[in-house]
Amino acid sequence: MQTVVIIIHLMIVAVMIGAVLLQKSEGGGLGMGGGAGFMSSRGTANLLSRTTAILAAGFFLTSLFLSWYAGYDRKPSSIIGTGAPAQTQPVGGTPITAPTSGGVLDSLKKADEQQGQPAPSGPQAPRSQ
Repeated sequence: MQTVVIIIHLMIVAVMIGAVLLQKSEGGGLGMGGGAGFMSSRGTANLLSRTTAILAAGFFLTSLFLSWYAGYDRKPSSIIGTGAPAQTQPVGGTPITAPTSGGVLDSLKKADEQQGQPAPSGPQAPRSQ
């Protein structure tokens, strides 16, 4: 259903662009306003204005529908009252605890020290296997 509405939406956009480009420029925008052509009568201006208004309303409605449909199955989530997350154990077997002081880097350094691996002294090149 979403695909059908998107296709209708794109068709409305294409026709609306064409209708806007066919309208006569009354303000002389870009210096290309006047002149007599096949679209110079007053009745055509009314038809194009009404067509543009109807297409704009269709564009607005399909945009609202697509926005509503995209969020239809979304469930609200709350960060308040969710409780503490479950502690998972890494591959090494020792759980990583939340840091009491410092930041993430300090907790990672402590986790490396607990696993018995020395911290690298500087940048190292990757090793091939």
